[in-house]
Amino acid sequence: MTDELFDGIRAGQRAAVARAITLVESSRPDHRERARALLRELTAYTGSAVRVGVSGVPGAGKSTFVNAMGLRLIEAGHKVAVVAVDPSSRRTGGSILGDRTRMGELGASDSAFVRPSPSGRHLGGVARATRESMLVLEAAGFDVVIVETVGVGQNEIAVSEMVDTFLLLTLARAGDQLQGIKRGILELADVIAVNKADGDGENPAKAAAKDLAAAMRLMLPGADVRRPPVLTCSAQTGAGLDEVWAAVLEHREHLESQGSLESRRAQQQQDWMWALVESHLEEAVRVAPAVRSQRAEIEAAVRSGELSAVDGAARILDLFLAARPD
Repeated sequence: MTDELFDGIRAGQRAAVARAITLVESSRPDHRERARALLRELTAYTGSAVRVGVSGVPGAGKSTFVNAMGLRLIEAGHKVAVVAVDPSSRRTGGSILGDRTRMGELGASDSAFVRPSPSGRHLGGVARATRESMLVLEAAGFDVVIVETVGVGQNEIAVSEMVDTFLLLTLARAGDQLQGIKRGILELADVIAVNKADGDGENPAKAAAKDLAAAMRLMLPGADVRRPPVLTCSAQTGAGLDEVWAAVLEHREHLESQGSLESRRAQQQQDWMWALVESHLEEAVRVAPAVRSQRAEIEAAVRSGELSAVDGAARILDLFLAARPD
């Protein structure tokens, strides 16, 4: 089965790519083992794609932007894959998965692949399998891989640690032009684009870009410091999209010229390793028989206030460690 998937992925078969991503998203132990075997085979065919993270303030038009940019890149001869990280319900596990609708035109192209990635329980809304999905897509021949996130928060930190270039999309707002943008997110940005610079919004977008550029000069002083370019664009009309993509490529070239692209990806691999260790350890603790036998009792005590969260966590860890062989 793994060999069949490998051959299908390398041949660029969409059905094989979809099945492989479903496999790497699975939490079943047998599926995880098959996924690891598949990824070991695919790794040699990854690494050449341009990896871009796209995020921004609510209402910035991220999905519309990715759809328009993706179509433009396809026209230029690229194959574009999009992993759209969707918020999953903490209660039901269900996802909105609205990006598939907003990226309908892009998703219909034979040169594109759009995959919603439900975030599940994972910190900041980034699915555990997002990185693995990216590798599958690269091995299938997609030379541009875009990870789109929802909102602005901790998921942006996680995404910035798995891409080459982090693109922050924002828009002009009445009053405070920087409303909704935290300093920490600005510090992550490699390229900043003010979207919806069309019609009556064109001049406000230019003013917002000017304010953001001034803010970046204050945050990153010094003549030798690289500051993220601040551009304006319109996903609706296409104005400025070529300039935004040129800035993405310029940033990648900057990394390559400094010898930073390889080291950046190496650090990302190391960080990924430890993230997987943490994920597997948490799952091991949850399913350990010694923990499961008292889990409901401990959780009830924490909910009632009889036991603090700190003491509850210590009790669970004591149960887990006491049951481990020396």
